[in-house]
Amino acid sequence: MKNTFDLNAAITRRHFFRRAGMGLGVAALGSLLSESVMGGEAALAAEQAAKALAPKAKRIIYLSMIGAPSQLDLFDYKPSLKPRFNEDLGDFLRKSGQRLTGMTSGQAKFPAAPTIFKFAQHGKSGTWVSELLPWTSKMVDDLCVIKSMHTEAINHEPANQLIYTGNMQSGKASIGSWMSYGLGSLNKDLPAFVVLHAQHSSPYSNVQAISSRLWGSGFLPGQHAGVTLRTKGDPVLFLRDAPGIDRDLRRKMLDGLNDMNRLSYEAVGDPETQVRIQQYEMAFRMQASVPELSELKNEPKTSTDLYGPDALKDGTFANCALLARRLAERGVRFVQIFHRGWDTHGDLPRDLASQCKDIDQACWGLIQDLKQRGMLEDTLVVWGGEFGRTAYCQGGLTATNYGRDHHPRCFTLWMAGGGVKPGYVHGETDELSYDIVKDPVHIRDLHATILNQIGLDHQKFHFRYQGLDQRLTGVEHASVIKELLA
Repeated sequence: MKNTFDLNAAITRRHFFRRAGMGLGVAALGSLLSESVMGGEAALAAEQAAKALAPKAKRIIYLSMIGAPSQLDLFDYKPSLKPRFNEDLGDFLRKSGQRLTGMTSGQAKFPAAPTIFKFAQHGKSGTWVSELLPWTSKMVDDLCVIKSMHTEAINHEPANQLIYTGNMQSGKASIGSWMSYGLGSLNKDLPAFVVLHAQHSSPYSNVQAISSRLWGSGFLPGQHAGVTLRTKGDPVLFLRDAPGIDRDLRRKMLDGLNDMNRLSYEAVGDPETQVRIQQYEMAFRMQASVPELSELKNEPKTSTDLYGPDALKDGTFANCALLARRLAERGVRFVQIFHRGWDTHGDLPRDLASQCKDIDQACWGLIQDLKQRGMLEDTLVVWGGEFGRTAYCQGGLTATNYGRDHHPRCFTLWMAGGGVKPGYVHGETDELSYDIVKDPVHIRDLHATILNQIGLDHQKFHFRYQGLDQRLTGVEHASVIKELLA
């Protein structure tokens, strides 16, 4: 009797039910027809969203300040806190039901810590900005500042997962992968979603570890996960072909590998096999497109000067911001820059000043560069962290030094371009920057508004997974904040 191995007998139960549920005939038909004929997965996703919305933005650049910048020291000016220096806020916190982290729950006293930094109003909008952000203060009339953001999470990992995936639980799709799934890329030689990790300059600040869950695809097909470009050396590992292998030979090798993957797919029906084929093809195309993208020597000095003296230094935030503009210019839908080191539990004046120096001119330069190129009107730029920081001091308080713990009840975030209202400040907090007193904006509302600006209805844009219609904004109430829109 002939000894044969039936791959179909080796499939897992999960593969069997997935295959049965999707229908092998539909999958086979989809694999035979070209993307242009089928309209592509992105086109189907957009059709799912019933895009009656007119998109204001074609692309998004998200500037993620990991660790949570202090709203009290940057945007949320509270002069009434100054005469309350060192006043114990313990009774107020207990009456309000304030949640405390393990870092401050054992403190005997919760001394009020007014900012030591000067504030001034800027622009026609009269927006208050700290002296730590002199370049940002110059562009306040381009910004839509939200002072009334709030979240449920009080620790970094769940808070980051909530703001970047819409859920504090792991396994959800990131906001960038949703954009990739819904809209695809405008350039087939580059991914739709690219991630950059910028260095921070403060050697003392707490640096929060972050995981790839924040830019992962979760339950969405794997090709929608964020592709990380390295900020030093080759942007992508193995970008160059090995010695003795030219492009024609690489093409033949890839064709052979794809043939084997297709045989595996026909036998087993695992859709991740098709994802693997697409990833190999994207990697091949990126070998040609990425070197040109990352070559900044041809950038005119008038452009690089906008971002500051660090623009051509690999790995700096300024360098990443310049790369973000180049990526957006080439059709990447969603670019995300992660800048860590904002977790200022102690020595806040020292560390916050250093962090602001990293990003201040580069953020201004990015907005000016986009404006000059006529791109700001259809590029939505978002800046912010995962929650705010407390009005009381963590640890010892002096006239010149203090730290702040995590605070989920209110924090500040700004947006620019992409059809949001420029020169506008939304929301108010109380005299302690403790609670919101006007126009609260939850993270789900932020997501709904971002989707709206890109042309997707957050209530209809979904992906079927485990019998549920998964959405970025989840099943809880979320609203597009119309006051933020131009």
